Amino acid sequence: MIRVLIADDQAMVRQGFGALLAAQPDLLVVGDAADGAQAVTAARHLDPDVVLMDVRMPVMDGLEATRKLLGDRSAQRPRVLILTTFDLDDYVYEALRAGASGFLLKDAPAADLVQAVRVVAAGDALLAPAVTRRLIAEFAARPERRRPRPTDLAGLTPRETEVLRLIARGRNNTEIAADLVVAEQTVKTHVGRILAKLGLRDRAQAVVLAYETGLVAAGE
Repeated sequence: MIRVLIADDQAMVRQGFGALLAAQPDLLVVGDAADGAQAVTAARHLDPDVVLMDVRMPVMDGLEATRKLLGDRSAQRPRVLILTTFDLDDYVYEALRAGASGFLLKDAPAADLVQAVRVVAAGDALLAPAVTRRLIAEFAARPERRRPRPTDLAGLTPRETEVLRLIARGRNNTEIAADLVVAEQTVKTHVGRILAKLGLRDRAQAVVLAYETGLVAAGE
């Protein structure tokens, strides 16, 4: 069972999402929260696999809550799926930088929400190719005081660097395998090694790092 915590300041949204997810045989809604502070406390007590995190909430917003949850190295850290009404919301960029595994628009079809939870719980990033190009390219173009250096990628092999570049361009494993004329399992192995070498949680962080180091330029 995938354990889910829902954080949103609107009771109707929490109830609606809760009912939808609870109807799935592999999903269990373990609790909900009306603000970011409650979400952090609830996550530490309920141990969810995935937190659906609204961006704009009182007391503590979703961004700060994500930072606290994913920055706590002493605790079991859940996957965070950001919910937003804006597909290019400034907070979304910062949430990805904080380690969120992706984002989903609140008006997305019900089936997309269910699938998003499953994808994130499995350890994958929820960044569709079109979203990746649109979201990350603009995100990477924004100034950042402490940008990673290109040498941070020095530990990657040439093939791993090539795979990372394709990930950053929004290619999935099947497409990367076709591009490089290799087996999909080989691509999965490369992706796993890239994440391990760079100390990254998932593909979302890999995409961010690729743009920030200049491996892929915004707008390419």
